Amino acid sequence: MAGTDTPSAALRDRLAIAGVGATPQGKLDDRTPLDLGIEAFRLALDDAGLRKGDIDGLLTMPGTTSPEASLHYLRFGEAVGIDPRYTGSMTMGGGTAGALVQMAALAINAGLASAVACVFGDTAKTGGSRFNRASGGEMPWSLWGMMGAAANSALAADRHMHRYGTTSRQLAEVAVACRHHASLNPQAVMREPITVDDHQASRWIVRPLRLLDCCLISDGGVCVIVTSAERARELKQPPVLISGLGQAYTTRNLEREDWWSVPHQRDALRDAFRMAGVTPQDIDVAQLYDNFTISVLLWLEHAGFCAEGEGGSFVEGGRIRLGGALPVNTAGGNLSESYMEGWLHIVEGVRQMRGACGPRQVTDAELCLVTGRGMALNCANAMILRRG
Repeated sequence: MAGTDTPSAALRDRLAIAGVGATPQGKLDDRTPLDLGIEAFRLALDDAGLRKGDIDGLLTMPGTTSPEASLHYLRFGEAVGIDPRYTGSMTMGGGTAGALVQMAALAINAGLASAVACVFGDTAKTGGSRFNRASGGEMPWSLWGMMGAAANSALAADRHMHRYGTTSRQLAEVAVACRHHASLNPQAVMREPITVDDHQASRWIVRPLRLLDCCLISDGGVCVIVTSAERARELKQPPVLISGLGQAYTTRNLEREDWWSVPHQRDALRDAFRMAGVTPQDIDVAQLYDNFTISVLLWLEHAGFCAEGEGGSFVEGGRIRLGGALPVNTAGGNLSESYMEGWLHIVEGVRQMRGACGPRQVTDAELCLVTGRGMALNCANAMILRRG
């Protein structure tokens, strides 16, 4: 759990995301996690107007099909031909992207590096059912049918419905909004619009979650380059400032009574808001980690956009669609754009702050909240991006 100290504002707006790169997404035959990561790295360098020799920090997340595991950073650095001063690999599922960007920010602030590339590549779609494993921390969970991440979130959804009266049709509002946004995104995997009735007609995966409550499994690569705000202002793109950061964790699962509600997300969000010196009411657009529709409701509640238990009613009536009170996952999110374990949420946040999203651009957006979470609901992080 997060500590009780107020996070320092010393980092506020001192670091920036200078470049982002994303490969095509979906089912990509004859690609490898390594070459997808390399392509994303090159795209991010071009986006930022940097050369590979300018990169002196490298942080990577091995994909589910990456054979190098914890040595991934060595293989990647060799493949792209750089010798970083600061490097390493980390895996904490959908919480990794945000955590690596935070590590990059801290390293630059400490003088350990000047420009850090955070890289991910995976072939989860073509590489086999790597997500179909026993859920939680103990293998015996599989004896009771706890297989895959859907089982964890199904418990969360069921509990939320029982306690607050949340309905499946309210969950559908999240899926419909994400698909609508994906229909405006040429790079999204799933672009055909859906309705609430389409959601209700989709098959069960783990009750009460249906097929359209669940994220995609995709191949692809993503890279995010972090540097100082001062340096970013000299580069190719308008700087996107990192205003607030927060992380929080729990190491316990079912033995913790409130585990299903992911309460540590609230701690990560609190720290990010405090560091940035803003409130939920200041946020113009949000990229909320959506491995399942119920996840969005919990983020909305934990962030303070609505009260606990009111996430279902908050998303009704198009409130999280473009033009609504709080546009959420404006590229389509994990549910419809692609499942890159949260990496594309950062990319979309950056593009929104640049004003570069075309028909899905949120007008005059100045602040974007980006969240991530991973493993068996154990890891959570939040980041507030500001238009530079």
